[in-house]
Amino acid sequence: MKTLAVISRKGGAGKTTLSVNLAITAHLSGLRTMLADIDPQRSASDALRARAGDGPVLAEINAGKLFSTQVQAKSADFDVIVIDTPASPEAEALQAINCADLCVLVCRPTFLDIASVVRSAEAVRRLGKKGLIVLNQAPPRRNGAEPPAVLKAVEALRFSGMPLAGVGLRARNVFQQSIAHGRSVCEWEPKSPAAEEISRLWTLLAPMLLGQEDIRVRAG
Repeated sequence: MKTLAVISRKGGAGKTTLSVNLAITAHLSGLRTMLADIDPQRSASDALRARAGDGPVLAEINAGKLFSTQVQAKSADFDVIVIDTPASPEAEALQAINCADLCVLVCRPTFLDIASVVRSAEAVRRLGKKGLIVLNQAPPRRNGAEPPAVLKAVEALRFSGMPLAGVGLRARNVFQQSIAHGRSVCEWEPKSPAAEEISRLWTLLAPMLLGQEDIRVRAG
């Protein structure tokens, strides 16, 4: 069993939306998936409760119960736990990082988000964990060109000491529309650019989290 922690110390970065989309995508790929919501706001829990039909198993817990939840999930033959973390306090995010096999650091292309994700990257490295930054809520390209804010963010994040995912997520209304119904964008609008972004991101993250061999076994 593997654990993925979605991290952002900056509120509003889209951490919960990404957590829910990744958990549902893992579930739809055939993995027995748990979404552990340790954020006191319980936004991820609200999203999954709005879902009709089967989906990831929801665990509404605090950070102090992460380890015991992992033990129980492993005993119950879960494949993946996705942790939706709070922006604060820092101690809870650190516990999630410490429990994770892979940390996804969510960052919008703004100065404050970048400053925040640099501190998170330091914590991930200090705890000896594997991590990746995902640029989220980026403005769309215009005439095929990236907006200056995105180019500046990519350049700044090179100095974070953490790799930047080659797949980013654009600011799209469909993310909010789908999560209001407990659905991933891949279910809500399967042929949309947002669905393609999430699918490509999961294709990138899955081997980092599970390992290529485990993916081949499950695919077979």
